[in-house]
Amino acid sequence: MSVRRRSYKDPETGKVTESWMVDIKFQHPDGRVERVRKISPVNTRRGAEHYEREVRHRLLQGQSIQTSKEVEPSRRIPTFKTFSEEFISNYAMAHNKPSEIHNKKTMLNGHLIPAFGSRRLDAITTRDIEAYVANKLQSGLKPKSVNNQIAVLSRMFRIAKKWEILDRTPEVTFLKVQLPEFDFLDFAESHRLIEGADPAWKAMIVLACRTGLRIGELRALRWQDVDLVAGKLTVRQAVWKTEIGTPKGGRSREIPLSDDAKTVLLAHRHLRSKLVFCNGDGSMLTKEQLKHPLWRACTRAGLREIGWHVLRHTFASQLVMMGVPLKVVQELLGHADIQMTMRYAHLSPDVKRDSVKVLDSRGTLGALRGMVPALLPENVINTDS
Repeated sequence: MSVRRRSYKDPETGKVTESWMVDIKFQHPDGRVERVRKISPVNTRRGAEHYEREVRHRLLQGQSIQTSKEVEPSRRIPTFKTFSEEFISNYAMAHNKPSEIHNKKTMLNGHLIPAFGSRRLDAITTRDIEAYVANKLQSGLKPKSVNNQIAVLSRMFRIAKKWEILDRTPEVTFLKVQLPEFDFLDFAESHRLIEGADPAWKAMIVLACRTGLRIGELRALRWQDVDLVAGKLTVRQAVWKTEIGTPKGGRSREIPLSDDAKTVLLAHRHLRSKLVFCNGDGSMLTKEQLKHPLWRACTRAGLREIGWHVLRHTFASQLVMMGVPLKVVQELLGHADIQMTMRYAHLSPDVKRDSVKVLDSRGTLGALRGMVPALLPENVINTDS
């Protein structure tokens, strides 16, 4: 039999695993018989059968089959757990923000490593991934959460291929998810919230409602990023926990200031710190400190308790309700993908209708008269006369 399974002890984990291998006896034109035994790069029966055909073709063509990638593949290809450590240290640390690194570690340690940790990277198949997805859904996880996990898995496989650890990667299919629901304040509610805010926190709440800044961007906002004369601010940095970095998406953005935003910032000016919003000693506010001032404002305004991200949704929702194009809203929010902004599209039901009504303008009707006069009302033959 030329294709078979073989048990071996993994040198990294000490565990006994199985690999598919090819075992070929090949007779050369000169009568010499050569026995070739090799482990398949794809650890399935079908993959091994395909690899056997490749090896036989090379032998028939007189080509070498002792490539560096084929010698002792068990040593070349790491386990999932071993590669995950290299993935975090060499890829994520170089390309991801601290919050993204934290999320990847959480998904790896809490979900992916318990499922795939001892498996060799090339032994994980599409079928294994589909079974993992089904198991996570049965455990009660939402499709969006499962997608986040397999997104990390997919990225790891792509990097393994880029680093020439794998020759091919399993196919990863993401689950279909609906756009997430979100909460926001209407115009009257946001006005009541601002009126109910403590004087010391009013400027921050107004700015959140009028600029859509994320909480990490508000905490890291500096006076040097605010131009009260030109009436604009530039989002250049954000903070996650205590680490300051670039805003989400990795690029800065400019946001015009409304009149009420400029007014509260002028009244809020201080010399305690380079930060616009800070403690009395000039130190940075913590995320925990920001909860209760907003909740107190909600209580005074007779509103439900909300978080700071609801004010970001409020900014975007009110812009869309006022007819601002979604592309502009995307740029103001700093969304990398317009699909993120499309969640607000339903708040502007008249946009499509008003866009089509543009075609009914006098100029368009005049152009139609010249192009297809037979289609216009005055040229239609009255069959009743």
